[in-house]
Amino acid sequence: MGGSGLDGQVVSAVRVGDAEGVRALLEGGADPDAVNADGLPALCVAVAAYDATVAEVLVEGGADPDRVLPDGTTPLWRAVDGGSPAVFSAALGKEPRLRLPEAARERLLALARGWCEAGGAEELRRRTGEPGPAATVRVQDDEYHWVDQVSLGGLVVRAGHGAILTSLEWAFRVLTPVDELIARAVGQHDDDHVDWWASCWILSERRSFETWSAVVAHRHHPALAHRRFVVDYLRIRGLLGNGPDYDEKASDLLAAWAAEETDSEMLAKVLDAFTAYEHPGQEDIGLRYAGHPDPRVRREVPYALSAEDVPLSPAARAALLTLTRDPDAGVRIRACTSAMRDDELLPEITKALLLLTEDQDADVRGAAAGALAGSRDRAPAVADALAALLDDDDQLVRLEAAYGLTLRDDPRADGAIERVGHLGAGFEHDHRAGALWSRRWRKETPTAG
Repeated sequence: MGGSGLDGQVVSAVRVGDAEGVRALLEGGADPDAVNADGLPALCVAVAAYDATVAEVLVEGGADPDRVLPDGTTPLWRAVDGGSPAVFSAALGKEPRLRLPEAARERLLALARGWCEAGGAEELRRRTGEPGPAATVRVQDDEYHWVDQVSLGGLVVRAGHGAILTSLEWAFRVLTPVDELIARAVGQHDDDHVDWWASCWILSERRSFETWSAVVAHRHHPALAHRRFVVDYLRIRGLLGNGPDYDEKASDLLAAWAAEETDSEMLAKVLDAFTAYEHPGQEDIGLRYAGHPDPRVRREVPYALSAEDVPLSPAARAALLTLTRDPDAGVRIRACTSAMRDDELLPEITKALLLLTEDQDADVRGAAAGALAGSRDRAPAVADALAALLDDDDQLVRLEAAYGLTLRDDPRADGAIERVGHLGAGFEHDHRAGALWSRRWRKETPTAG
């Protein structure tokens, strides 16, 4: 088939959101800048549909996000205008757009800034002339983060321009003041909002000590949202790798913060971030809060008491044993999973987990099954409990149970694939599903061993 035929197929695949089809066509020689009947590039079609996955495939395949269109815009301009950070990131590509002329950069920054200052509904009123109220719904913009989608007068926009502006500034190496970026984030009061995530991520990418100091100064802010932002920032910095100097500063800061924080929700978040670091006072802090009245705080204590590669002290072992009997199931699960490596506690942990497999909450049963699956305890009671969970109403619970039986080479695992049922997208590389399929293959292929 000729190139023009392939190009038509690209546009059709883009319209129906077939990312893998688009990828295959591009690999087969189709033009990534193929246009539709209106003369718009396929990338603009994906941008208008808020299809970040297809937009990413097109850009990776060579589509030009800076191609000037008859109305003077570009696909990247349209992505900024549309307000979806996920689509914008896909159109921007993986490299900073520093090759763009300064005037083009300023135009994109001004566009994003204008939306931020006006707000989605107000800007739509200006564009449409409609005075009525806008319709607003929350939508997932990517796998983890949400944004408001605003509709008025036949126009639709996603109000993620704060995140887009933050990302654009960083792409163009504009070092926006730290306080301004934090203000954009905390204006949403939700760490799953796109604006919050963008500010936190970009500040984590800025590796100077000046940036670090300016962010952590907000831990003394009277507003809870500012303090929550600092915790998220420290957590992300830890995941990215701080370097030894920053690790020590962060762990010392979080240790002092844990000793001072009076808000229970905030204290739980601080402890969560703190236990990701190593600190000599970690056990003392865990023991201090082992009896805290808020279960959100107690759920973090097991991680403080069971530092990796450090034997449990008698005090830590006693506290963890108490937590395995906590009134809150989440506390019991975490105490059990944190202390399973301790031979002395293992029998009590097994008893607690067996009880948790009968909990009314499927998430709790699944966590208990997962812990028992990986347990060193090979007692028949454990295998029997896992076998009983093969009839659970929740598929993930059944999967954990079947995996545990497979690890034990229990004959009841032979028909476990059918008992678990069909696993949809996202399980292609799941270690539990892989173990079940491997067992089945070995049974059906005797010479494979």
